[in-house]
Amino acid sequence: MAQFSSTTVTSNISSSGDSPHPSLDSRGVVPAVVMSICFLLGFPGNIAVIILKPNWENISSLSQSLMLSLAVSDLLCLVTLPLWIYSFLYGWTFRLVGCKIITYFVYCSLYASLLTLTVLSIQRYLQVVHLERSLPQVGANKLLVLLWLAAMILSTPELVFRQLVEQQHWTKCKNKHSSDGQRMASVLTETLVGSVSLSVIVFSYISLYRKVNRAAFFNNPQTTRLITSIIMTFVALWVPYLVINVLSLVAISLKIEGLLKFCEDSWNTVAALTFLNSTMNPLLYAFTSIRLSTLNNSQQ
Repeated sequence: MAQFSSTTVTSNISSSGDSPHPSLDSRGVVPAVVMSICFLLGFPGNIAVIILKPNWENISSLSQSLMLSLAVSDLLCLVTLPLWIYSFLYGWTFRLVGCKIITYFVYCSLYASLLTLTVLSIQRYLQVVHLERSLPQVGANKLLVLLWLAAMILSTPELVFRQLVEQQHWTKCKNKHSSDGQRMASVLTETLVGSVSLSVIVFSYISLYRKVNRAAFFNNPQTTRLITSIIMTFVALWVPYLVINVLSLVAISLKIEGLLKFCEDSWNTVAALTFLNSTMNPLLYAFTSIRLSTLNNSQQ
């Protein structure tokens, strides 16, 4: 999300402005390679989860709806990757309207995925740790509507602040704020949403981990590895985004130009890393649901 706040998506423009063959931007090679891997693995993976729904009959209706929402949001996010890959290598060539709409689409998908993961972790925590029943399907549908509505609202600033900015003969699709206050408010919002989601997810799965270890029958390496992989993967892929955001807030508030430049230069790599979360979700969450549902059913 904030990985796109100052994404240095560039296009090489000749002095006449009509170069038909833009040159390759070597700075975008590493993010482009990572995003290509994400697309090749994550796109078919999420489609497989949506179509096959592996053993979803063993999980609650709310969990099924959340899993479907997660797969759809991740798929919608990944489907934009070919455009970003091209942009990292050859620059932004999709005009201002494309800059605003595509970025909004990505943010909406990422927020929906992040919020779905948060609600899914809470659902599993309540079911396995506190043995709470799931919401009825009507309540689940309302929850999903609210979740996606929240994602759309949180993504709205991208429609307002996204602009095409000319820098050193390159065109960038990035946020352009009229003041440091606006910029800090935007980054702070993203940081708070990410931090709260991270905290909830880590707490929920640590509690699950402890519950599983207390259950003698389910105290086995397979379940432990699944839960541990969820925590470690999410932390590894989202903490860099949060760290860069926090550093950027410090740089803006204290007007440290060197630190701010470091944050802007790092956002491309952070963006590429966070897409890995959408790639890993089909494996980590679809199949972990089966294992945890078995644990929950045995306790009832």
